[in-house]
Amino acid sequence: MTAEILSLSLQLSMPEIILAVGALALLMIGVFSGDKSAPTVTGLAVALLAVAGLWLIFMPGEGVAYGGAFKLDSFGRFMKVLALIGSITAMVMSVGHAKSDQLNRFEFPVLLVLSTLGMLLLISANDLIAFYLALELMSLALYVIAAFNRDSLRSTEAGLKYFVLGALSSGMMLYGMSLVYGFTGNTGFEGIAKVLSAETRGLGLIFGMVFVLAGACFKISAVPFHMWTPDVYEGAPTPVTAFFAAGPKVAAMAILVRIASDAFLPIIADWRQIIVFVSIASMLLGSFAAIGQRNIKRLMAYSSIGHMGYALVGLAAGSETGVSGVVLYMTIYMVMTLGTFACIMAMRRKEGGNVENVDDLAGLSSTKPFMAVVLTALMFSMAGIPPLAGFFAKYFVFVAAIEAKLYALAVIGVLSSVVGAYYYLRIVKLMWFDEAKGEFARISGELRLVFGLSGLFVTAYVLIGGPIGTAASAAAKSFF
Repeated sequence: MTAEILSLSLQLSMPEIILAVGALALLMIGVFSGDKSAPTVTGLAVALLAVAGLWLIFMPGEGVAYGGAFKLDSFGRFMKVLALIGSITAMVMSVGHAKSDQLNRFEFPVLLVLSTLGMLLLISANDLIAFYLALELMSLALYVIAAFNRDSLRSTEAGLKYFVLGALSSGMMLYGMSLVYGFTGNTGFEGIAKVLSAETRGLGLIFGMVFVLAGACFKISAVPFHMWTPDVYEGAPTPVTAFFAAGPKVAAMAILVRIASDAFLPIIADWRQIIVFVSIASMLLGSFAAIGQRNIKRLMAYSSIGHMGYALVGLAAGSETGVSGVVLYMTIYMVMTLGTFACIMAMRRKEGGNVENVDDLAGLSSTKPFMAVVLTALMFSMAGIPPLAGFFAKYFVFVAAIEAKLYALAVIGVLSSVVGAYYYLRIVKLMWFDEAKGEFARISGELRLVFGLSGLFVTAYVLIGGPIGTAASAAAKSFF
């Protein structure tokens, strides 16, 4: 590698370098200052993520780095900024809950920064080895923060379940990667695509692709790799769950799109069948399994499974319109989810302690009218009711499916969306028409800011959606 190529590689990967060096510096600050430095380290971590995001937005430059293992394009840039926004928001939301959830230790923000570093590397991965290393960097930090509250049996159980099932999915993925390498002789995505274009694919390669896609589907909690999601969402501290639901989902969906649209595009007929099956199964399970849930975090887990199914509808189309729909869907999904989790974190009784039962939202309109209005807008948006943001998210992925002649997939998606609307509307009914069981404690400023901005985004999307849609289309052009 010449000095010029190394210089270009360092420039393209500067946001990742900023986070890596910054995380080590924050770790040193924490080690030498002790746990009393937790608020300082959290503030510096937020600043670090913001600097990385600003670098991505304002510093131009695209290309391939480190011998083809790292790729920065408009798709990667968009998804990285989205993942960073999710991480910053989740970290800010955790500030008020740090003490009650035993998160007031300097290791917590450092782990979030390291996990975010893994996300950025994952989004830019252009090689199977880079893909695996980035995924593990992201995941190892997630396993730890899921079990961060060591005094909570639920938190410890959540971390252990996530770790065991995550290790299983990593093993499956590695096996798949070894098969893909064995049958193509390449680990780089472009090299794999070139071999697949020139030769007929063998059965062993198809097996390898299935295992690789299965590992990626585990990270976005798509059926049938969703089994960890409800238990981990419920057991992990709520700020950690909010983090899980935002950045890691964006990064995992990004690499799923990249590997399907870059490495396996020549065999689209093979992977489309897998994506269609996973999409339909996720939409149906997410819609029906959530109906009986009483814990709001478990309900959000099944809702998340359903939403990943809708996002995969766009990927199944295998077109520029489809990828643009996926990018738009993930943007709107992340905003809706973070806003909803800000409301869930605000469910705290005056006499002390958070509550997580859906029925605890009864009569919210009479005790906390602003929160009730925002949560109503977010629930309507998740249900896909026009003219809110969630409607446009579903509309664009279904349009892409219809253009690709996947009519059955689009019809099943619309029908499962109707079923899913039931449990969102049930929450709205509880807030506006049931008697209040008691009043929640005063809501902290950061939570009010997050769910206020989320509510504004979903209601005003029809006015501000144009530039976001243009950016999503530009991101999709990276592959076609």
